[in-house]
Amino acid sequence: MFWRLIRRDLTLIARSPAMWMPVMFFVLVAALFPFAVGPDARLLGRIAPGILWVSALLAALLPVETLLAPDMEDGTLDQLASRGVAMELVAVARIIAHWVGFAVPLLAALPAAAILVGLDAAQGWRLALALLLGTPALAALAVVAAALTAGLRGGGALAGLIVLPLALPVLIFGVGAAAPGALKLLAAASLVSLAVAPFAAAAALKQD
Repeated sequence: MFWRLIRRDLTLIARSPAMWMPVMFFVLVAALFPFAVGPDARLLGRIAPGILWVSALLAALLPVETLLAPDMEDGTLDQLASRGVAMELVAVARIIAHWVGFAVPLLAALPAAAILVGLDAAQGWRLALALLLGTPALAALAVVAAALTAGLRGGGALAGLIVLPLALPVLIFGVGAAAPGALKLLAAASLVSLAVAPFAAAAALKQD
């Protein structure tokens, strides 16, 4: 059942016309950012990781209104619950599918984004590793926000307010990936988010 849930979620993402919106948003920010900052390459290289991390967070939140709300509205979640499928399992499957749907294309587009913002190869590899460690936490937080706002009108804006404070440790350690021990702290923050998120999302779904 777990793998069927993941396969179903990935199929829905692949069929969605908005599938490429997160990665297009990510690349668009990388393309426009140098025009806003100007030709100062040193300044651009210093602040580019932070901009790309914030872009990755916002890209993770773009499809938040479609992560769980449609399944709640059409009764899919009720049917799964009536068959004895734990909501925690549904949340884990949705986190994995969401990560594959937004983070994998984002990581594939990262070399182009890194060139656009003027990062060298070493900075690009460090940022790629940091995003690989941190994006699972962003996916987990997005699913929690989706569970909390499912059924609410304008839930996308509210989801952003919920996720932004919770994502601060991931953003701080991700942007500072060059510092000693930052990647370990980032991995720890990501693991904590992944461990807590399924239970938080399940609790929110059960209340709805």
